[in-house]
Amino acid sequence: MRKIIVTEFMSLDGVVEDPAWTFPYWNDEIAAFKDEEKKASDALLLGRITYEGFAAAWPKMSPKKEPLAPYMNSVRKYVASTTLKEPLAWNNSVLLKGNLVEAVHTLKQQDGRDIAVHGSATLAQTLMQHDLVDSLRLLVYPVVVGKGQRLFKEGNAATWKLVQSQAFSSGVVSLVYEPAPK
Repeated sequence: MRKIIVTEFMSLDGVVEDPAWTFPYWNDEIAAFKDEEKKASDALLLGRITYEGFAAAWPKMSPKKEPLAPYMNSVRKYVASTTLKEPLAWNNSVLLKGNLVEAVHTLKQQDGRDIAVHGSATLAQTLMQHDLVDSLRLLVYPVVVGKGQRLFKEGNAATWKLVQSQAFSSGVVSLVYEPAPK
């Protein structure tokens, strides 16, 4: 059974939106953390906003300057949207139609490696609400953004078990959680 892995760049105050504030902290340690995700997954699950942003940027990136570009441009991308009629022309993209929760259950039952959810906070919230997330991989940056979309909505309680943590030399901390046993 495949796992759904939600991976987020997060500020100290929980903001995950528009993470341009992460750029000054990027280093080889963070690149290795992100490379683990790439090696473990063979598909992405993206919300519409993240998908449109990625689709506008990744196809233009040079593999020499951005080593992740070949992966991002070739990997299967499942897009969760109620407003798109068909995905943009980004290579290997599939629009999930109908009931999202049922579609994700079906994806999890298929053969394959992990399915990574990058960004896509609203999608991640829906997946967590329906107990579809198998792991949270958070990179917490030493920045207080002050405003913006947060990963956890007020009123949605959950308990997670920390399974891995690491502090990077840039001040960023990686935290990997799995749902706590009920």
